[in-house]
Amino acid sequence: MSDYHINLFYSDEDDSYIADIPDLDACSAFGSSPEEALAEVETAKEAWLTAAREAGRPVPEPRYRPAIYAR
Repeated sequence: MSDYHINLFYSDEDDSYIADIPDLDACSAFGSSPEEALAEVETAKEAWLTAAREAGRPVPEPRYRPAIYAR
């Protein structure tokens, strides 16, 4: 099984780095550095998956992949 794709970007509005997982609804986190945002979203992912399993909700397979265009 492959892992979930993580988007990572800097938000001027939030003055921090944001990491989100498109396959997991509302699963995101922020941090003052890219590394911190990634660590926080990994924690959020585990909490999301645990809560879904405990509630008997389906856990989506990793599907999202951004388009990569070659020049």
